[in-house]
Amino acid sequence: MDFDRTAEYAHKHSEEEGKKVRKMIWVIFWVLLAVTAAEVTLGLVWQDMGIAWGFVKWTFIVLTLVKAYYIVASYMHLGGERKNFKMVVLIPFIVFAIYAIYIFLTEALHLNLTDYLPLAE
Repeated sequence: MDFDRTAEYAHKHSEEEGKKVRKMIWVIFWVLLAVTAAEVTLGLVWQDMGIAWGFVKWTFIVLTLVKAYYIVASYMHLGGERKNFKMVVLIPFIVFAIYAIYIFLTEALHLNLTDYLPLAE
């Protein structure tokens, strides 16, 4: 690391700002740790607890979206950006996700229907 830049940064920013940043990093760490622990625990005990598989799948999807939000907003610094820039970054991913879901469902429907179609002789 360039020590001249580190010293320059230290002179421009106060210790209070540094404490705020460190606190935010620790909060994000604990949230991500808690979500990951919940996912792992649910993955290990869902059958023993008699939880429906559909509920488990949707829980994993929601928890993964929570983790993705914290990672993108915090570590990729998208949380403090303007709304228009966020939309420029997020809309292509949302469109791709919707398209992927459509393709997956179409393929799944096709695979399930072919099991019931009579074979051409």
